[in-house]
Amino acid sequence: MPIDILMPALSPTMEKGNLAKWLVKKGDQVKSGDVIAEIETDKATMEVEAVDEGIVGDILVPEGTPDVAVNARIAVLLGEGEDASALAAPAKTAPAAVPSAVATAETPAPAPAKADDAGAQPRAGLNGGAAANGHGERLFASPLARRLAKEQGLDLGAIKGSGPHGRIVKSDIEAAAGAGTAKAAPAPAATASASAPAAAPVALPTGLSDEAVLKLFEPGSYDVVPHDGMRKVIARRLLESKLTIPHFYLSLDVELDALLKLRADINDAAPVVDGKPAYKVSVNDFVIKALAAALKAVPDANVTWTEGGMLKHKVVDIGVAVSLPGGLITPVVRNADRKTISAISNEMKDLAARARAKKLKPEEYQGGSTAVSNLGMYGVKDFAAIVNPPHATILAVGAGEQRPVVRGGQLAVATVMTITLSTDHRAVDGALGAELGAAFKAAIEKPLGLLV
Repeated sequence: MPIDILMPALSPTMEKGNLAKWLVKKGDQVKSGDVIAEIETDKATMEVEAVDEGIVGDILVPEGTPDVAVNARIAVLLGEGEDASALAAPAKTAPAAVPSAVATAETPAPAPAKADDAGAQPRAGLNGGAAANGHGERLFASPLARRLAKEQGLDLGAIKGSGPHGRIVKSDIEAAAGAGTAKAAPAPAATASASAPAAAPVALPTGLSDEAVLKLFEPGSYDVVPHDGMRKVIARRLLESKLTIPHFYLSLDVELDALLKLRADINDAAPVVDGKPAYKVSVNDFVIKALAAALKAVPDANVTWTEGGMLKHKVVDIGVAVSLPGGLITPVVRNADRKTISAISNEMKDLAARARAKKLKPEEYQGGSTAVSNLGMYGVKDFAAIVNPPHATILAVGAGEQRPVVRGGQLAVATVMTITLSTDHRAVDGALGAELGAAFKAAIEKPLGLLV
């Protein structure tokens, strides 16, 4: 029986994607694991690979087609011994394309579409990415291994992977099945207290209709530029955030002189590798490290709100807003509290470059519990950012500038930066937010502590 290849969901929030390129053609033989197409989302270009074996009987959606809905039929595979006449029969509707673990022209593995960071609620529906076991640990498995484990009723969390970075592969599933281990426990019956019911969808106001808006302007006085996928996602998510998350804001002035001196000393001492410094740290690198240190010092603020309970994260993963043409993305620095400032600096340069090239994997821009948005380089003095779920906070960073300050009753001049902490009041109350802000201020104004 022919097998439908369906448009895969490359992230938990994906609804549509652009079918950028087919890497197979009608009549080609494909095996499980073969990369067959490239799909563009609003944030990245990802490869997808086949799950089943067969011959490409028909390509239903040509390459270059925009806004293909998730689970739409995009191609058909013919099984062994079948020919084109079999296409007239109803096809077996099983998704045969799944996200590859490798982004186009890239490597690392983003899971934000990741399963979330350790201690966070696991994400579902990401074949080939990272999932989380019952202990909150991240699991990586190939798409074929996931399918085989599901078919044989095996618990991936009980299987040790032998692939790169502990990834679970086909041979691991076969070994576990042969040994009779890793059988999945039956799902427990639902109870009234197991979790809170899902909140009803929020009806979002749409404002003026397009027709009403167009009537306000003279014909010919404007050009219509269609929204791309990124702009649509940004608009929807930020509107939902402002409507459903009770924001409040805390602003602080932070002195930077000690940090600027330390930064200059660090950069001057950087070793030269291949004719250039091994690193060049920025003020924003210090901000990331200081926020990580503050969350480590105030762990009750390192949380995510869910209706069923508060997720208290055991790691400090920080998203950092990166501007892109027509939008932005927040790649995540994992375990930022454990990394040196030079390591954070080099990682951010790599993430930002690949973000602008739309080469990030989902696990590299999803998850985390907080974020940094820095507009200081544009001369912005202060602003308030919008919390980006699942985060509970976001730190808005303004420009450092010379301002008058009073020290010991005497007027002096210092380099001062205004920061504003936006918080989800359901998860972080006023006093807790103030404690986090104070911890950040202390870390920035005494930056030597960040090097220990």
